[in-house]
Amino acid sequence: MTTAHSPAARNAAVHDSAAGLLDTAAVSAEPVPQLTSSGALTLDEAYRIQRLLIGRRLARGERISGVKLGFTSRTKAAQMGVFDVIFGRLTDGMRIADGGRIALGRYVHPRVEPEVAFRLGTDIGPGDDLDPESAVDAVAPALEVIDSRYRDFRFTLQDVVADNTSASGYVLGPWTRLADAGDLANRGVRLEIDGRTAETGSTAAILGHPLRAVHAAVRMARVQGHTLRAGTVLLAGAATPAVALTPGTSVEATVTGLGRAGFTVGEATDE
Repeated sequence: MTTAHSPAARNAAVHDSAAGLLDTAAVSAEPVPQLTSSGALTLDEAYRIQRLLIGRRLARGERISGVKLGFTSRTKAAQMGVFDVIFGRLTDGMRIADGGRIALGRYVHPRVEPEVAFRLGTDIGPGDDLDPESAVDAVAPALEVIDSRYRDFRFTLQDVVADNTSASGYVLGPWTRLADAGDLANRGVRLEIDGRTAETGSTAAILGHPLRAVHAAVRMARVQGHTLRAGTVLLAGAATPAVALTPGTSVEATVTGLGRAGFTVGEATDE
């Protein structure tokens, strides 16, 4: 039996408080101290806080629209001392229309990454043994806006997981049927700011092949007990380093053979 003074109840209260801190930071665009600065945090606890954090978004009327992976770049993972991907949730409140405009003041210190997005055509539940790739019906060029809510954009593995892997916004370009997309193993990826190349890379930077991200996402969803519904968007991971966003700029990602996705950045209060 759990009582108000039991260790389990105290832990639950601590986790809920941490989720509230991160949620307030995102809503107010004001950074907060790293959670691990005030005590140790296990990875399981970090995912528990993430679930509570997403629960606050859902309580405000948002809906789950997808999932995202972090540390799919082997180089970046090695820098963080991480040996597996991390998993976050996307909501419809994070969706930015292709060609849309964002207000910089809504974020703490946003950065952008070019990605590949997949769309599921069928449900995958925790107990299903369906081949993950067979559930994918389409692929698209994408951009992710990441925005750690921590001071100085610094965090541990546990911190970033609790903060929903810095998920903040995403843009989807045109969908192409996966069956028509061809081999995605080594497609060129370009990130442009105001028409100038800021970063270039390859889809091979995403776990060696972006479709491996589908398998990883399904595996992580099963561990977390999540069902991935048909229509779920899966952001496979960054194909280049992230670039900081500045006001009054246009941002565009191109994936060879898949097309482009983009948005513009307004001033602090511009919508």
